[in-house]
Amino acid sequence: MNFTEIKPSNPSLEKYGIKDAVTRWNLKPSDLEEIAIEKNMAVRSQSGAIAIDTGEFTGRSPKDRFIVEDELTKDAVWWGDINIKFDADKFDSLQGKITDYLSGKEIYVRDVYACADERYKLKIRVINEYPWSNMFAYNMFLRPSEEELENFEPDWVVINAPGFEADPAIDGTRQHNFAILNFSKQTAIIGGTGYTGEIKKGIFSALNFILPHQRDVLSMHCSANVGEKGDTSLFFGLSGTGKTTLSADPNRKLIGDDEHGWTKDNVIFNFEGGCYAKVIDLSEEKEPDIFRAIKPGALLENITFKAGTDEVDYEDGSKTQNTRVSYPIYHIDNIQKPSYGENPKNIFFLTCDAYGVLPPISKLTPGQAAFHFISGYTAKVAGTEAGVNEPQTTFSACFGAPFMPLHPTKYADMLSSKMQEAGVNVWLINTGWSAGPYGVGQRMKLKYTRAMITAALNGELENVDYTEHEVFGLMMPDTCPNVPQDILHPRNTWEDKDAYDKTATSLARKFINNFEKFADYANDEIMAGAPKLTEKV
Repeated sequence: MNFTEIKPSNPSLEKYGIKDAVTRWNLKPSDLEEIAIEKNMAVRSQSGAIAIDTGEFTGRSPKDRFIVEDELTKDAVWWGDINIKFDADKFDSLQGKITDYLSGKEIYVRDVYACADERYKLKIRVINEYPWSNMFAYNMFLRPSEEELENFEPDWVVINAPGFEADPAIDGTRQHNFAILNFSKQTAIIGGTGYTGEIKKGIFSALNFILPHQRDVLSMHCSANVGEKGDTSLFFGLSGTGKTTLSADPNRKLIGDDEHGWTKDNVIFNFEGGCYAKVIDLSEEKEPDIFRAIKPGALLENITFKAGTDEVDYEDGSKTQNTRVSYPIYHIDNIQKPSYGENPKNIFFLTCDAYGVLPPISKLTPGQAAFHFISGYTAKVAGTEAGVNEPQTTFSACFGAPFMPLHPTKYADMLSSKMQEAGVNVWLINTGWSAGPYGVGQRMKLKYTRAMITAALNGELENVDYTEHEVFGLMMPDTCPNVPQDILHPRNTWEDKDAYDKTATSLARKFINNFEKFADYANDEIMAGAPKLTEKV
């Protein structure tokens, strides 16, 4: 095969410990597709996108993600179950092993960068064992020009070898797979897992340390879009709450769907150059932008095909419910160029409350906004597992705890300050259940959620009457254009009001219990944003 490579002026990898490798530099996605197919690593789907299997791991492995403890990190990182310490000498030894493993192999190198704001650009060199992993890096990061590639010198290096497995007894890992960040060496090593999300989230985690701690820029796990008048909106939410879906609005341009920064001079900018979307149950009707983005250049992960065809069966979650696609952002027509905007006018916290307690839309005070941001709540439906009928409560600080090296209150303090300076409206949106919990009530209709968000964006909720929620203290609009009035106050939708009160009280206690670990860091305003348990309920 003939390849078109773009090599830097110094293409040697020996400084990283990789010797005698056959290196493929900055190949076009079409070349990487053909190599992956030729090596029987991928198949082409009906849409033209290639499909691959990531192997043993079809999602991130948070317990196997580590940060090297050294002088730079020891007093700055919030150590614990999320940010797990790793020995610096063990890192050096493991890096030596992974580079020895890659030496002599055919490997794929890509030079990219993160952060659309030039002032905060992070230049990254991604070294991959597999061609499709390199294609993922092309899709997800920002792509330098050919001129920029000629003299490219990286700030960070990612070394990714899915086929290399660690020996936990010797290497200090928990098991054979690992993803380790070394901030002093500005290096990430990933082994034993083919899941591409580890590459993306490794750099996101690095930025979540570098930008707030060293550059006074708030890093955020959110999507963002901008309206015709230049008004920016942010959408925070955990997986399954609608972050990607709701930010894809035909009347607004997409800035990005997952990772953004907010500067001290009021710029919102995308970290990435692509999207990494879930495709379970995908249809053109429900998610037209994502569906149409799956074409040549897109990379499908862990999907299956309809029997005897090359048509993807998006309803099949037999491999994993976390089926995914990555594609460059230019696969979406309605995007903001360049990918940044001004201070947001509206921020939406998205939650999928499977208990049916929280209002479909409510307006938050600054204290409530900080409380709910630190809490990062959603409730996942237990699914079809035998004997499990109750929703599973999930709290993930800052709507992205696995990627946040600093204490959550650092991000919350920065967000609170910026929200108040910008005079932004903050809304809590429940995309989950109404008229009862999962199994009794029904999921909030997407058209109503979109209508509520549109009303908030258009200022149509500024002059309506509000009612305070009995337990959570949230201000619920009494009316909203194009939304049935009876669904706006959740207690009214339940036939059994006592059951609602008990469920609301139970959920409120979960919020309060979860927040206990943050209470010593929170001020009076934030604590005043917590639910209020009264004798009435």
